[in-house]
Amino acid sequence: MQTYLDFEQPIAELEGKIHELRHLSNHDDVNIAEEISRLQQKADRLLTQTYAKLTPWQKTQVARHPDRPHANDYIAHLLEDFVPLAGDRLYGEDHAVIGGIGRFKGRSVLAIGTEKGHDTTSRVKRNFGMARPEGYRKAQRLMQMAERFDLPVITFVDTAGAYPGQGAEERGQAEAIARSIEVGLNIRVPFVAVVIGEGGSGGAIALAAANRVLMLEHAIYSVISPEGCASILWRSGDEAKSAAEALKLTAQDLKKLAVIDAVIEEPLGGSHRFRDEAMRRVGDSIWEQIESLKGLDGDALRQDRREKFLAMGQKGLS
Repeated sequence: MQTYLDFEQPIAELEGKIHELRHLSNHDDVNIAEEISRLQQKADRLLTQTYAKLTPWQKTQVARHPDRPHANDYIAHLLEDFVPLAGDRLYGEDHAVIGGIGRFKGRSVLAIGTEKGHDTTSRVKRNFGMARPEGYRKAQRLMQMAERFDLPVITFVDTAGAYPGQGAEERGQAEAIARSIEVGLNIRVPFVAVVIGEGGSGGAIALAAANRVLMLEHAIYSVISPEGCASILWRSGDEAKSAAEALKLTAQDLKKLAVIDAVIEEPLGGSHRFRDEAMRRVGDSIWEQIESLKGLDGDALRQDRREKFLAMGQKGLS
């Protein structure tokens, strides 16, 4: 069953009528194909108009859509012979961070992602995609292993941020994130990151210190969530819409600011409507970037990555 966001209610009403008419046509032998076609065209036009002018807050809602493909979905769709790897070899397993080795278009790669889960049980297990220190230490271990075996690294970022709980802080959350960024910047293999949903603060950057950072059209990437920003600046979460505007968190804004390298166009209505097509487009974009990096040796890859991040924030400065 399709889940509709608040701003999609006019679309929901039209598509609901179309569903009802198709049900009648299938069961009562009533020929209403012309009316269905007319309503479908109207729904398509409305969908196109709506998604052509989404506000940053609406994009935030799309990025968080429960039916949007998650890291596990991308790995299952894009990689063959995937072998999951677990544990940080220090404390334990963090289910919010997944990773392993597989074949991507015939080439062995190492994939890592933050996984939110799809239902209540899996979301609790995955801690809603908010990793603890052991998750980031697992990511470090896997990236270092990829370097050792000369495997390109692909990451799928989808997290509201690192888990801020007491236990996580006691086990060195900030240090684990910083070390993960350091390892990402230093590995001598091609590294491509994709923000597929939410890219929240250091919890996202820990898996996105890459040679090429891509974002889906309706994904978001920011230092803090709109709600968190609003609670600090306005002392009220009710100002989340204003905060979303101010944060410049959309893929289009971040491309202009040179924080990311490319925007991957989503199917009309968002990745949650046409999941397979969205994942195919992401796979094609990742492969294009990996191919563009294969001529660089390890030192050049590391230097390319460092220069990319050192240049951030310099745009427009004399």
